[in-house]
Amino acid sequence: MQRRDARFTFAAWLFLGYLVAVILFGAWVRISHSGDGCGSNWPTCHGEIVPTDLTAATLIEFTHRLTSGLCGVFGLALLAWAWARFQWSPVTRAVALTLLFVVFEGAIGAGLVLAELVADDDSVARAVVIALHLTNTLALTAFASLAAWRSGQDWQPSFMGRRRLAFAAALALVVLAAMSGAVTALGDTLFPREVTVGDGLLAEIRDDLSASNHFLVRLRVLHPAFAVIAAAYLIWLLQGESEANRWARAAMYLVAAEVAVGFFNIGLSAPGWLQILHLMAAQALWVALVLTSASLDHRSRHHPLPAL
Repeated sequence: MQRRDARFTFAAWLFLGYLVAVILFGAWVRISHSGDGCGSNWPTCHGEIVPTDLTAATLIEFTHRLTSGLCGVFGLALLAWAWARFQWSPVTRAVALTLLFVVFEGAIGAGLVLAELVADDDSVARAVVIALHLTNTLALTAFASLAAWRSGQDWQPSFMGRRRLAFAAALALVVLAAMSGAVTALGDTLFPREVTVGDGLLAEIRDDLSASNHFLVRLRVLHPAFAVIAAAYLIWLLQGESEANRWARAAMYLVAAEVAVGFFNIGLSAPGWLQILHLMAAQALWVALVLTSASLDHRSRHHPLPAL
């Protein structure tokens, strides 16, 4: 049994919010083609600790590096606080895992820069690393949200609780949809298209599948398909939990919001601001789903779960 610490919990939620903000800013680096704003140098920027020739791309990339670096500083501070307050508890372990994935995030970002898989690069290698980059962000926000949520509990939940296989499948589907979404977003950035609706949109989708197109264009169709499958499964899974579990209720609303934003994103040919909104909704849905899974044990003590 652990005792709650309201100040730590508040700080942990703020840290999660900061992580999401940095992730969204990273998407803007891609959208604005600013990934090479510091050249192929890392951790320096154009060989300087603080760049003196501040073009727009350099300012965006350098700011992203600074804000990303602060994730590690804040994570270390939160880990020290968690250790002092909770010792080696599930809260402390969740913060430690968050920090580990923050380090991985920095390493992936450095690899992208050093291998010059940025700006207008349209290689298979960049697509693969971008998908892994997004998956890593999901891991770090998952553990950050668990740390914040668990620190506000007097009981010790076990991650996933009952029906673990059904929720493990839900989490896997969301990760798959997110990975395909990262590749699609890269394609939309490098190969933008005109706004089309109705029959024109269907014709453009058919044209995207042409063997003569770049692979990033041909892969655009995968993300909507994966997203629809994941949304249908989530709605089926969450409807039995939404009455008694506020996180499940939030996840249900976020599924609907994410699908709606996704359709607008396709119809409007993925403008940058809508890509960021889409990613923000995806991160919110992911956190709600993780916390739904984590809180099932608590619900099962008071409300028996329906059989699958």
